[in-house]
Amino acid sequence: MLGTEFSGEVAATGRGVTRLAVGDRVFGSTGSAGGCYAEYVCIPGDGFIATMPANLPYPEGAPVCGALAAWNFLCDKARVGPGQRVLVNGAAGDIGTAAIQLAKHLGAEVTGVCGAANVELVESLGADAVIDAGKEDFTRARRRYDVVFDIGGGSSFSRCKTVLTRDGIYLSTYPGPAIFLQMLWTSRLGRRRAVFSATGLLPVAERLAFLDEVKRLIAAGELRTVVDSCYPLDRIADAYRRADRGDTGGTVVVTVDGDGPIAEQPG
Repeated sequence: MLGTEFSGEVAATGRGVTRLAVGDRVFGSTGSAGGCYAEYVCIPGDGFIATMPANLPYPEGAPVCGALAAWNFLCDKARVGPGQRVLVNGAAGDIGTAAIQLAKHLGAEVTGVCGAANVELVESLGADAVIDAGKEDFTRARRRYDVVFDIGGGSSFSRCKTVLTRDGIYLSTYPGPAIFLQMLWTSRLGRRRAVFSATGLLPVAERLAFLDEVKRLIAAGELRTVVDSCYPLDRIADAYRRADRGDTGGTVVVTVDGDGPIAEQPG
């Protein structure tokens, strides 16, 4: 069964579960186990699940892993700080919308790259500049960045080298063969680096630590997940069609009536 991210209310707990209780509002991920497109989902007691901030609605809680990935790349891998220039390529998706907000929170000057339909959305999230990908190729511009966060493999390290500063970092969420070779040789040669990370494969304890930071920002109103649209479970095919169009702003969410979870489909 498909579906890897969820939000909902705890309906029951096993005997050994102590950190969660029936009635808790929670969100998390089942990873490769799937199973979230259903009224109920079963999570191990030591799995990736945590209570939600009180100010977070269920539809906005389901796609939290996008914000988690943004935290992993920008805070843990690139260590973005005040005054740096960060470009987010793919700024209108679930990871991209979170990355724009997080980079601004960290004090960076942020440029977002997206399609024409989502320019206003990316501006509203705090981007200092927005590039319409249909009109301009950022890799051919003169501007230089300390960090290029390339989401979904929209570009490549080879193409982005010319827009990186001397010590610039290229971040990729796409696990293609090229990025692994580039990580190897950039770790030994030159000053610019290529970095890939599979956030969902990190140890649960490490991801939960990242999630605590994300929750803190959400609770403080400094970070929000962006929902493009919600579809009931019986219209899941329409949800996939909407996501596959490629012009969504944020995440397409699948909702489940009753006491079950809300399952998320990346948009």
